[in-house]
Amino acid sequence: MLTNIKIKWFYLLSGIFILLNTLFLVKELYLGFLIPLAIVIALMYIFWLDKLMLLIVFATPLSVNIADSELGIGISMPSEPLMVGVMLLFLLKTLFNGEYDKRVLKHPVTIVIFINLAWLLITSITSEIPLVSFKFLIARLWFIVPFYFLGIALFKDARNISRFNWLYVIALIVVVIYTTMHHAEYGFAEKQGHWVMKPFYNDHTAYGGILAFFLPVMIGYVLNKTRSRTYRLYALLASVILLGGLYLSFSRAAWVSLAVALIVIVLIVYKIRFRWIFTGILILIASFYMFESQILYSLEKNKQDSSANFIEHVQSIYNISSDASNLERINRWQSAFRMFDERPLFGWGPGTYQFIYAPFQRSKERTIISTNAGDMGNAHSEYIGPLSEQGIPGLLSILSLIVLILITGIRVYRKAKNKEIKLFSLISVLALVTYFVHGLLNNFLDTDKASVPFWGFFAMIVAMDLYHKDKEEIYDPLPEPDQTGNAVEENP
Repeated sequence: MLTNIKIKWFYLLSGIFILLNTLFLVKELYLGFLIPLAIVIALMYIFWLDKLMLLIVFATPLSVNIADSELGIGISMPSEPLMVGVMLLFLLKTLFNGEYDKRVLKHPVTIVIFINLAWLLITSITSEIPLVSFKFLIARLWFIVPFYFLGIALFKDARNISRFNWLYVIALIVVVIYTTMHHAEYGFAEKQGHWVMKPFYNDHTAYGGILAFFLPVMIGYVLNKTRSRTYRLYALLASVILLGGLYLSFSRAAWVSLAVALIVIVLIVYKIRFRWIFTGILILIASFYMFESQILYSLEKNKQDSSANFIEHVQSIYNISSDASNLERINRWQSAFRMFDERPLFGWGPGTYQFIYAPFQRSKERTIISTNAGDMGNAHSEYIGPLSEQGIPGLLSILSLIVLILITGIRVYRKAKNKEIKLFSLISVLALVTYFVHGLLNNFLDTDKASVPFWGFFAMIVAMDLYHKDKEEIYDPLPEPDQTGNAVEENP
């Protein structure tokens, strides 16, 4: 009887779908073919939110930015609309149920995230352009809420850590193959290498930054002796593809960030004491000020511009005399510092830099790629940009967040009883280090491409700290996490 009812419903719904699509075709509306996908996604919002999160992860590298210049709106399709839906659903459930794991809320990383968001709200109110700032704040929320707060619930099941990474990397490999084939049409020339990854990534710096981000992850999987040889072989293949894509990206900042990650792994694995690291940093800073004139003179003698030759391209990293890209960064940073001098406490408002910095430029610092139109990007720094937009408190909250997540990740690595959790925590720290270093020269946290892995890895480290570091076995049956992060016990 029940089977007959199901069959009748199947034929009824199929008939309605065919009828609707026939009408759509007559009207030349071809979006009707998306109805089944919309139904599936709607069901995922209701029943399988964890799977929807992983679907968004896979969709992110393949998403395309769609901008409406008249409305001043840019959104990445389809990832960001899906994130907005997840955010609203999570907030509504949390508001009505009033339940969320208190350990997450009391975690130091979460507290600093709240402080940062609160300061973003305050500086949006005091902003020179409040509309822009509130749009910036809302966009930041639809990254943080799904991939940090809900992400921690997702990573209660440690298997989702690998699922997250593999899904992002598989989609990223598709982009690498597309970009490489496109780049090959131009003979792998350096200039064309700046834009051949479009429409998936805006330019080679964002593309290279994400490749550098996931390389430590895949290399870590290659070294994971608890997994099968086939698994590690797939990880090796992925690593080779990502490394090839990184080389052809000509992203100097990404290359530097990966080199720093190699230094960091040595410091962590060999347990170099923090006081020695801190002393070394102080010596470097003191040496720079002592020999500032000589260092600057040496840098100004470097005339090597960007090049398709690897050695020459590396040499161009410290060319501050003729390389337009380097000089334009300096121009943007100087403008940001002048903006900060004028409003040191509240800044000019989140997201406003590109619309305000033009009058703060100096003619002697402008380059052939300088503009007054506010349409050529931001301050090219995850630290200097917020300093000009959110003042000293904004920058301090960001630096505090970086310090806390690194301390948490290293603590998990040293205390974890399970070998895979030790590995996951280490590669998560290294991946974030690549972005922290890359953030000195660029900023992409206003895009889904960078924010999804960035906040996702924050969630991974906090989840490992709260739920996994004290367990010897991490793949034993766990209570299924609900959509607010609380375990749902099954009936006996």
